[in-house]
Amino acid sequence: MKAAKVLIIDDEADIRELLEITLQRMGVETQSAENLAHAQHYLQKNQYQLCLLDMRLPDGDGLDFLPQILQIQAKLPVVIITAHGSTISAVKAMKLGAFDFLSKPIDLGNLRLLIESALKVNTAPKKERRMRNTLLGESQTMCDLRGKIAKIARSQAPVYINGESGTGKELVARLIHKQSARSSAPFIAVNCGAIPHELMESEFFGHKKGSFTGAHDNKVGLFQAANGGTLFLDEVADLPLHLQVKLLRAIQEKKIRPVGRHEEESIDIHLLSATHKDLAQLVHDNLFRQDLYYRINVIELNVPALRERAEDIPLLIQHFLTKLINHQPDIKLSKQAIKALQKYSFPGNVRELENILERTVALHEQGDISEQDLNLQNHSSHTSNQANHAVSNNSLEEYLEGIEKQLISDVLEQNNGDKISTAEQLGMSFRSLRYRLKN
Repeated sequence: MKAAKVLIIDDEADIRELLEITLQRMGVETQSAENLAHAQHYLQKNQYQLCLLDMRLPDGDGLDFLPQILQIQAKLPVVIITAHGSTISAVKAMKLGAFDFLSKPIDLGNLRLLIESALKVNTAPKKERRMRNTLLGESQTMCDLRGKIAKIARSQAPVYINGESGTGKELVARLIHKQSARSSAPFIAVNCGAIPHELMESEFFGHKKGSFTGAHDNKVGLFQAANGGTLFLDEVADLPLHLQVKLLRAIQEKKIRPVGRHEEESIDIHLLSATHKDLAQLVHDNLFRQDLYYRINVIELNVPALRERAEDIPLLIQHFLTKLINHQPDIKLSKQAIKALQKYSFPGNVRELENILERTVALHEQGDISEQDLNLQNHSSHTSNQANHAVSNNSLEEYLEGIEKQLISDVLEQNNGDKISTAEQLGMSFRSLRYRLKN
């Protein structure tokens, strides 16, 4: 195989030498440019598999030059080299399309891991892309979402997946992983709201045997388990503030320290996170760190609510019915039933649609499923009544509490009293649901 070729753009001779020696020991060819003029000349004459770009150069700014690089070689992974602590610049670079960043002084362990990840982007064999069969929907919003996923998968920039409960945020995260060069490595998903606060640090970073009472063996944390692959933090808004500090350091330094150990270890993960809550509002309320918010929200991906893409509902109905009736064509929805579902507000989104169909098919005996068979909740009229009550009493807090209680009651009824399924559908922890039911 032909050796990969990397372009190094840096005006400091000792940095260029360090990078050249490290890369050459990895069996990678290098070419160095001490300014942007030389770099532009090389880019027009040669093809590269990776570019290492310093932020500050004698004849210009690396960030300003980044779009020109991507215009000349669109699929070239570009790693930005920043001064230590230049968080804002690093985030800006990844928003502009950089693959990742390195902080000075350069850590050789992080450098090797980053180079290996970047070179996989273009050297990994092309896989069959079948997102349409996984992320269903032919509406414009879903077509745009699949296009963004394919583009995001080529970067290591942290991605924040925003969307209501039940929209399929974990499905989107899994697709980003499958489309990336990390697809053969682990995908680790964790619901942050389901881990007791006192165990979170050990769960995330692991621990050393004997480091605390009950630590009978060494434990591998989620970051180590996802090393080389993707770590998906669902309901990231539920992280306590003390762990947010440690998570921020792990993202910035690309290193973690297991509980009870003195030495740090390098980690190579693609971080994805999600929540159904308004993270920006939590930052405003000082419940979520602003610096961490900016680091995990380098790229924001919005997953649309089902009511925003009603034209996709017939396709989703067919998909779920095929699974539920084992390919038997004797059960189908009437036209009126499909229209009723397209007009329904779906507070639980795609997950609620699946639950409605599963419940209806289980209770249905024969013939077409009618609108009445669906037993849809009239959320719109209920909301209107609640709103009138709130206006008459002039109490926004009571109004919001009333909506929350009614929604929990409705979903609990849909799940036949199953609290675990209800908590999962509502996107909250079981402990949180139990607390709300008591109050």
